[in-house]
Amino acid sequence: MAKLFPIYKGLQKPLIYKGFQGKFIGWGIGSLVSGVVLGGTIGSLTSMVFGGFITVSVIVGGLFFTSQQQKKGLHNKTRHEGIFQFAVDLKKARHVTKKKN
Repeated sequence: MAKLFPIYKGLQKPLIYKGFQGKFIGWGIGSLVSGVVLGGTIGSLTSMVFGGFITVSVIVGGLFFTSQQQKKGLHNKTRHEGIFQFAVDLKKARHVTKKKN
């Protein structure tokens, strides 16, 4: 008798973590890391209060930008809005005829 093994069927779905999916997880992590690095650098050069403000603003701005880009979809698509008419010139259309033997 053959053994039955369970098959995981969710392989084609994108990875989702904390509301971000696919490539936007990397974008979110990038905004967190850049906020901490930039805020730490600014804080060490000027004041800790200004560095903390920069840290929070870069992280919040980056995550907001990432969430707005995610609403457009995982793949960048050109979305045209409106009504389109395609002109058809019947005089230039060629008709294919079969040769008789």
